[in-house]
Amino acid sequence: MSEVPADFFDSIRDRMSQTAYFAGIGAELVMAEPGKARVRLPYGPHLVGDPDTGVVHGGVITGLLDQACGMSVGLTLREHRPYATLDLRIDYMKAAKPGEDIFVEAECIKVAHEVAFTRGIAYQDSREAPIAMATGTFMMTSMPSSKVGD
Repeated sequence: MSEVPADFFDSIRDRMSQTAYFAGIGAELVMAEPGKARVRLPYGPHLVGDPDTGVVHGGVITGLLDQACGMSVGLTLREHRPYATLDLRIDYMKAAKPGEDIFVEAECIKVAHEVAFTRGIAYQDSREAPIAMATGTFMMTSMPSSKVGD
């Protein structure tokens, strides 16, 4: 297997931490290493799904798990390659506590020829008390050829 350029992971981290979704919800990438990502989402009123309780909307957590799992794929690959969510299963364990940050940790378990497999966990106080858990499958594609007739 070829050696990964020294700035490859820096490039991946920079691109992934500046997505429109992250900017929109106020999330931040706090750890990125080969095959793993950790994200922090500070609590904010723009994230609330139920104004009476202050609970963060489940769609925010789903999107955060999807993004973090996708990040773990990008941090596993040894070259820039397009990929997209093929399947994402979320199991909700409980509602997030209002007023507290949410953390998501994700890892890429395996990369096959055209598919990558991931898992993620959303929590507040401890990984042992999850808000939600995810299992994701990502489809990878080849870069389109720029040559006519290929």
